[in-house]
Amino acid sequence: MSANESLPAMDGLAHLDALVTEQHSPRNGLAESLSTAELAEAMNNADTEVPRAVRATIPAIVAAIDEAVPRLERGGRLIYVGAGSSGRLAVLDAAECPPTFRTDPAQVQAIIAGGDRAIRTASEGAEDDFAAGAAELPAVGPDDVVVGLSASGRTPYVLGAISAATEAGALTVGIMCNRGVALATAVNHPIEVVVGPEVLAGSTRLKAGTAQKLVLNMLSTIIMVRLGKTYGSLMVDMKATNGKLQARAVRIITTITGVDSDQAAAALRESDGEVKTAVVMLTKSVPAPTARALVEQADGHLERVL
Repeated sequence: MSANESLPAMDGLAHLDALVTEQHSPRNGLAESLSTAELAEAMNNADTEVPRAVRATIPAIVAAIDEAVPRLERGGRLIYVGAGSSGRLAVLDAAECPPTFRTDPAQVQAIIAGGDRAIRTASEGAEDDFAAGAAELPAVGPDDVVVGLSASGRTPYVLGAISAATEAGALTVGIMCNRGVALATAVNHPIEVVVGPEVLAGSTRLKAGTAQKLVLNMLSTIIMVRLGKTYGSLMVDMKATNGKLQARAVRIITTITGVDSDQAAAALRESDGEVKTAVVMLTKSVPAPTARALVEQADGHLERVL
């Protein structure tokens, strides 16, 4: 299906009863007769199925990451596309990357059916527009990675964006919670996280949403590790934009270098808030410009400098 085609209103949405995410499960149901404690236990028991489902998809996640990293190293972007709950999770993950990894806001971005208004106000009808998904995807190329999120795996808006991305030669990844659906066949790397029926049939903000968030965590975090945005378990490329983050930056510097907090804070100021530069200043006994150059020569990988 090309990006210029549009789906009939119900095409791709029929036969919902065949989707695992739409099925009713009496075993996991939330009967009103249950006590509050029993309801909480039922939801918690259902949630334990999610990590197992995600673990089963690790090979697919690894394959997607290993193809994505070289593209981002060449200046490509990671672009999420989703609708409804999936779109809001995509926006959340993209928004967290600049403060966590000091990425340019354009490097990891998200588009959601219905636009920014849909982040706060449900615009569920927007997900049925295949043409809008194709039109609203930013211009992409072979170095870009487009990730479509759809619990059902049939969302027209997402399929439209993936179709446009494919035509442009971008690498495509799909995150879905059903097998054998349209999104799986449309992308280079399908990640099928089958978590089973929801405790509220069809409410994919629950287990399916949790599963998608866990996969997004893996994708963005591991890609950033591969790009040199971390040092061990430390966020050495974070933006220290408030008091809490400044204190965290100082702790990171002291952890790596062994200096006291006053020395770390002074180096952080001299480096204009760049943790990597401050660490190299202290470990190599060099001024900020030299330390910054060393980090740049190592393509941002602090481990290589140290």
